[in-house]
Amino acid sequence: MDIIVCVKHVPETAEAEIKIDATGKAIEKTGLVFDINEWDDYALEEAVRIKEKFGGTVTAITVGPEDADSTLRKCLARGADKAIRLTDTRFEDSDGYAIAKILQSTIKSLPFDLILTGALAGDDGYTMVGPILAELLGISHATMVKKIELDDGVAKVNRELEGGLEEMVEVKMPMVLTVQTGINEPRYVSIMGIRKAMQKEIKVLGLADIGLSENDVGEAGSWIKIEKMFVPSVEKQAEFLKGTPEEVSAKIAEILRARGLI
Repeated sequence: MDIIVCVKHVPETAEAEIKIDATGKAIEKTGLVFDINEWDDYALEEAVRIKEKFGGTVTAITVGPEDADSTLRKCLARGADKAIRLTDTRFEDSDGYAIAKILQSTIKSLPFDLILTGALAGDDGYTMVGPILAELLGISHATMVKKIELDDGVAKVNRELEGGLEEMVEVKMPMVLTVQTGINEPRYVSIMGIRKAMQKEIKVLGLADIGLSENDVGEAGSWIKIEKMFVPSVEKQAEFLKGTPEEVSAKIAEILRARGLI
């Protein structure tokens, strides 16, 4: 079985102080640590587990700068067999739709039975790349996948819905599945895996190699254009009440009365 995993090289911003850069349309990336997108990490692990069970190959693909090689090396160290980096200055400012076009133009010439992506991008919050990629390729897809069972060209998948509910559906191969966190437990990278990954080739392709024009990518080929980014101002702060349970209860009652809630 040939599996393709679409991964993204993203900054870790959970504990970082975010600043807007000089353009006003992006964050300042200097000093930020980059790693594989969290949701893509689970997609990669699921791809490797499927390969270990059924045989075949896993190819990791990313759209990003040269620095994204560190994420691809991590994929190779974790069990991917091949890696492709799609890099071109004209890819900059591409939204989810343009990214899906870039991926589709590359993947359509590759052998594949299954394409896995993360359900969400941790940097821009896009969830549309997977479904759009499936539509462009003309194949089936399912999103927010929490469980995958493969059997004779059909996947039985559990999809996460709102309110803690799950939906069970059957999807025929070839297909695109966008994976939710918690579907598995991603493995640690071994020292031997890192050494082997450093020896493997990362194939690099640009705009001229995938058959698209400048109007298909970047801001010109996107549905969404960022006009301005800003860090929201802090308007309210939490107030911590100290004292005995009786004292805290009295303060809470006083606050509620002052606001006309009781």
